[in-house]
Amino acid sequence: MSDATLTITPPVEPEVALKPRRVETDGHDPSMLISMRNIWKTYQMGTESVHALHGVSFDIPRGEYIAIIGPSGSGKSTLMNLIGCLDTPSQGQYWLNGKNVSEMDDDELARIRNQEVGFVFQTFNLLARATALHNVELPLIYGGVSASKRHEMAQQALRSVDLTERMMHKPNELSGGQRQRVAIARALVNHPSILLADEPTGALDSHTSMEIMDLFERLHSEGNTIIVVTHEHDIAERAHRVISIRDGQIEKDERIR
Repeated sequence: MSDATLTITPPVEPEVALKPRRVETDGHDPSMLISMRNIWKTYQMGTESVHALHGVSFDIPRGEYIAIIGPSGSGKSTLMNLIGCLDTPSQGQYWLNGKNVSEMDDDELARIRNQEVGFVFQTFNLLARATALHNVELPLIYGGVSASKRHEMAQQALRSVDLTERMMHKPNELSGGQRQRVAIARALVNHPSILLADEPTGALDSHTSMEIMDLFERLHSEGNTIIVVTHEHDIAERAHRVISIRDGQIEKDERIR
């Protein structure tokens, strides 16, 4: 009787499948805060069609710090207006925080602007006769927040931009940098999905500009999604990702840190 040979087969480790990133049939990624697909913006000038944007597509995840840069006439301001829901695309799909805003009417866009987007403008856009505190309360008034609650929220927003001692000052009693901090506090007070800043240092001197950009860096480190629209390269380089726009198209999209 011959000896039988026993063959032991080692167990096979199960393969771990990587979970694919979910992409909807319309091409947008629902995990992204912003998803733009084939965005066009066309203006009719008499018999001529002018394409301010043509075929723009990109995604922005939550917590991103991004700069959009381009020369005058590049389409960056048009893109900013679309991101901020101040306008709608002529063609294409724009998804913001899971909502297809490209198909919304004016009333729906107004609600989205109030809930999802905090605007910071070059010229501050503060009410001259109102205190810093009241200026910051304005978005909450439009949102129907009670007086006691909005007072508390506005104070917290001003503290977050280091203006605790200036809450009862009016704009003409504040420096340019302090006025921009009030504008940033107003943009933050609703806890928006995006802080959208249009040339936020354009009316400031170089030293104050760097202070404002330092503030943006801190706000980003606290989890805020920040989009800065600028034509200044030194300002754009403070962001973590830069999208360059030229002739209505994305010329370059790069992560710089």
